Amino acid sequence: MVAKGVHAHLKHDKPKLQLRERGKEQAPAQELELPELDRLIHERIRLGIVSALATNDSLSFNDLKRVLKTTDGNLSVHARKLEEAQYISCVKFFEGRVPRTEYRLTPTGRKALAEYLDQMEEWIRVTRDR
Repeated sequence: MVAKGVHAHLKHDKPKLQLRERGKEQAPAQELELPELDRLIHERIRLGIVSALATNDSLSFNDLKRVLKTTDGNLSVHARKLEEAQYISCVKFFEGRVPRTEYRLTPTGRKALAEYLDQMEEWIRVTRDR
């Protein structure tokens, strides 16, 4: 699922998988339609962000950076893309004089993650069935 108006240019035809039965060289390939993966979540760091937030009420920027073993710049870029799609929310505040950034998974993000996981489960099922 992609938020309205966000990354519409990423829509492609559904992926198709050509399968041939084992040992039958001349058999025509069977075409399977696989579900479209949410490209916004499918990237490793973004999947890590939404997954970590799905199991925590909120996480700070530094917590996410540590868990995902990534750099400030990399985390910032990926978090911003998820924010723009309204998959996560970001709150910036100060604790004393120390700036803090906290992230939460939004209901839209939770729904997108659930749909992504369903899509991946379908890919896995089709792969294992062969």
